[in-house]
Amino acid sequence: MRARIRGHRLGGTAAIGALVVALAAGTASAAPAAGAAAPNAAALSASIAGLPNAQLTSAVVLVGGDGGRWSGTSGTGDPATGRPVAADGRFRIGSISKIFTATVLLQLAAEHRVDLDGTVQQYLPDTLPKGYPDVTVRQLLNHTSGLPTAQGLGDDDGSAEWFVAHAADSWTPEQVVRTAMANPKQFEPGTAQQYNGVNYFVAGLLIEKVTGHSYAQEVTARLLRPLGLHHTSVPAADDTALPNPTAHAVLAVTRPDGGTALTDVTRQSPWAWAEGGLVSTAPDLERFLSALLHGRLLPPAQQAELFAVPDLPNDHNKNCDLGPTTGRACFSAGLMRFTPVPGVELWGKTGSLPGFTNGVFATRDGSRDVVYSFTATSRQGASFGAQYRVAAAAFDLPTG
Repeated sequence: MRARIRGHRLGGTAAIGALVVALAAGTASAAPAAGAAAPNAAALSASIAGLPNAQLTSAVVLVGGDGGRWSGTSGTGDPATGRPVAADGRFRIGSISKIFTATVLLQLAAEHRVDLDGTVQQYLPDTLPKGYPDVTVRQLLNHTSGLPTAQGLGDDDGSAEWFVAHAADSWTPEQVVRTAMANPKQFEPGTAQQYNGVNYFVAGLLIEKVTGHSYAQEVTARLLRPLGLHHTSVPAADDTALPNPTAHAVLAVTRPDGGTALTDVTRQSPWAWAEGGLVSTAPDLERFLSALLHGRLLPPAQQAELFAVPDLPNDHNKNCDLGPTTGRACFSAGLMRFTPVPGVELWGKTGSLPGFTNGVFATRDGSRDVVYSFTATSRQGASFGAQYRVAAAAFDLPTG
C-alpha cells in the first residue's frame, strides 16, 4: 500500500477564546499572531512520510500556537480495509492521562482542599503499610515518592501474543496499589525521582476520597466540560470500545509457522484509569494543553508546580536521559521537561499503550504546541527517532 499523507494548514489563532469557539465549530479561522512563524508544512509532512511500514501503520499530527495550525495524517486507518486515518478520531492517550490527574489535584490544592505537603497517610489511611515513611501529595505528582512499582500484577511476559490474549483484563486501582505495596520501596521519599504509575493510582484514589466523587466525575466536571472536550472521556475499566478511532491499533503476532500477522487490539481495557486510561483526540488534547500552559486552569501558585522539577538524581527514568540533563530529574507535577538541545526547553508528556504511541509537547509559554499519535505494531511502540522527527519539524529543532 502506498503511503497516504494528508496535511493542511488551518487558520492561526490570535486569542484562545477565538480558538475555542472555532474548534467547537470544527474550524479555525483567526489570523496568525503578528511575527509568529507558521508551522513548517513541508517538514511536518516529511516527518510522517512513508507509512504504513513494518513498524508503524499510521500517524496523526496536530501543531498549534500563535503562528497558526497544521494537521496531517499518514498511513492507513485500518490495515484490514485500507480506510483513511481520521485526523479528529479518538485514541488511547496512555500516560498523558497523568496531566489531567495532576491538574485536578492542583485545582484541589488551590481550593485548600488538599495540601501538597500533606501526606498520603493523612488523606488515605491504611493505603500504605504501617510504619511506611511519610509520602507527600507533591511527591506523588513529581514521582519522588519512592513508592514500590506494581511488579507482579498479572503474568505479562511483554509479548504481543500475551497482550492479545489478555487485552480485556483489568484491575481495580485498589488492587494495583495493594500489589505494589507488597514490594520494597524504591528509595526514601524525596531523595530521588523514579517515574512510577503507582503514584497516579494513589493520586486518583486521593481525588475520590477528598471530593466524594468518582475520578471520572471530577475530570469531567473540572476539565472536559468547561473546555468543551467533547471527545475526551474516562472509560470504565470494562469498556473496551473505542468509537471513531484515528486508526485501528494492530500488533504483529507470531504465527504457528513462524511468520507474523497483524492482530487488531483497538478494543482493550482502559484499566490504567488516572494513570493512563483516558481516551481523547488530537484537537481535544491540543486545546487542553494550550489552556493549561496559558494559565487558564490553575492560579499562579499551582501553575508554578507544573514547571517545578526537583533537583534530584534520576533513578532509571530513560526519558530524563535525553539531551543535556542526563542523570537528573525531568518530571514536575504531571509534565515532563524535555531539553533536546541546549537552550531549547519543551514541556509535555508521552503516553503509550499496546498499539498506541502518543505525545503532547509545547514551549513553556504555549506559543507552539504539538500533539501526535502513532499506531505501532510492536509493544515497544514507536521509536524515539519517529517521535523526535515530528517534534523537530514542529519546533524547528536540528535533526543531524
